[in-house]
Amino acid sequence: MAETTHWTGSEKYLCDPALAQAFHMARTLGMPLLIEGEPGTGKTDLPIHYAKDRGLDLEVYPVGSKSNVEQFVARFDHVKYLRDSQIEILNAQREEKGLETKLSNGGRNPEALGDYVVKGPAAIAFSKPNSVLLIDEIDKAPREFPNDLLYALSHRKFIMPESGEVIEISEEEMPAIVITSNREQELPTAFKGRCIYHYIDFPDKEVMSQIIEKHHPKLDEAVVRVALDVFYHLRRLGLERAPTTREILNWLKYMGDIAPKEAVKKIEGLEGIGALIKTQTDMERVNRMIGADDTFGGSRLN
Repeated sequence: MAETTHWTGSEKYLCDPALAQAFHMARTLGMPLLIEGEPGTGKTDLPIHYAKDRGLDLEVYPVGSKSNVEQFVARFDHVKYLRDSQIEILNAQREEKGLETKLSNGGRNPEALGDYVVKGPAAIAFSKPNSVLLIDEIDKAPREFPNDLLYALSHRKFIMPESGEVIEISEEEMPAIVITSNREQELPTAFKGRCIYHYIDFPDKEVMSQIIEKHHPKLDEAVVRVALDVFYHLRRLGLERAPTTREILNWLKYMGDIAPKEAVKKIEGLEGIGALIKTQTDMERVNRMIGADDTFGGSRLN
């Protein structure tokens, strides 16, 4: 039986009630959880922290522009199969000549096609009922990739190439599957229909403070307060790329090694702002605003 207790987060991951409910529903129904939201809102961290907290095996498939089902599920190693077949012929010839030594094929048998099937994260996860599978940033994939997953999501099984081996799992033992998307492209309606859907809203200042507390519990309150003021002011500027949760955590990790009073001065002076601002256009825009008023204490960005 798969692990379906109502998980509400861990020591390092703050899971809001709506997300926890969606995740629980997906695991209970044996369906994938599709999470959308802007980058840095903790979409990818959910299955990672869940697996770690529950001591479960985690399989990760980072999606790219060339992703395909063969990489995700399994592929047949034709090169290795051909080489081993040739070794079998050579060994037979050596035996005819009375040679005792044989060439090694690593214990594989060309007649056992399953020896040449290289399983991907999906096949491995489906072979482990109590596991977690992360399909990260599916919106980066070619259009056909999510469509090609429909059969597997509907029937809960994969057929291994060449060998014909079937890896099938029940609804009750389905791995906890989390699929993330930054909405770079719209996903097919039929694909979304196979998933439980949740959109993560960007955390407000109070929730962000709780997230920071989980990651940096020893930070001085004044340091966190000033950093949050700067962080949310930057997010309100309409930048090309607004700073994210991951980035304020990195910024504060750097500030955590500095005495609180000095850290506050550095934050107010926007030192290390490269942890938050990620494009030249945004850096120039903030510099212009600093020059126009004293919003950030008159400091300039480097």
